[in-house]
Amino acid sequence: MDNKLGLWLIWGLFIIYGFGFAPPDRPENMELIRRLITGEVSGINPAVVALFNIMGILPLAYACILATDGRGQKVPAWLFAIGSLAVGAFALLPYFALRQDNPQFVGKKGWLVQIFDSRITGLAIATAGIGLLLYGLKYGDWADFAHQWQTNRFIHVMSLDFCLLCALFPWLLKDDMQRRGIANDTLFMAVASFPFIAPLVYLALRPNVIEREPTTAP
Repeated sequence: MDNKLGLWLIWGLFIIYGFGFAPPDRPENMELIRRLITGEVSGINPAVVALFNIMGILPLAYACILATDGRGQKVPAWLFAIGSLAVGAFALLPYFALRQDNPQFVGKKGWLVQIFDSRITGLAIATAGIGLLLYGLKYGDWADFAHQWQTNRFIHVMSLDFCLLCALFPWLLKDDMQRRGIANDTLFMAVASFPFIAPLVYLALRPNVIEREPTTAP
C-alpha cells in the first residue's frame, strides 16, 4: 500500500510541478509540436527531434509489457497505454498505482497480444529507440538543449517525462520476467541498472510469454 501511495504522490507532484512550477510555456510551441509531428524538422535541434520521437517509442515499449500485464487486471491496461502516447507518464502512473501483481498469463494470447509479445516487435522498437538516441547524441546541440530545458516548458516537461518513464520500467519488469519463466536476479538488476537501452534490448531478446490454463475450482 505504501508503494501505491508513493506512486499517487509522484503522479500528483509531477502534475503540480509540470503545470505550476516548470519554466513558462512559449507561444511558438504549438508550431514546434506541429512540425515535429509532421516531420518538418529542418532547423530544429536534432536533440529535440530525437527526444520527441523517443517519447513515441517509449509508450510502445511499455505496450509490450502492458499487453500481457493487463490480463486479469481490474483496470483496462490498453486505455493507459493509449493515453501514454499523448501524455507519457501522466497516463501510466495511475495504472502503476492501480494494478495488482501479475506474475502469470492465464489463457490464450489474442492477435494484439501476439504482436506486442513478438521478438520482432521488440527488435523494431529497440532499433528505432537506440537509433534515435545515437542520432540525438551525435548531432544534437546540447548547449542549446540545456538552454531550452531551462526556459521552455514543453522541452522541460518532456525531458522529465522521459526520465520518469525510464525510471519506472523496473516496476513492471519482475512480473514480466516471471510470466516468461525467467528467474534471474542478475538479469533483473542489469536491465534495471541501465535505463532505456537495457530495457529495449530486453524486449528484443526475451522469450515469449508462457500461456497457462485457467484453474477451475473443484
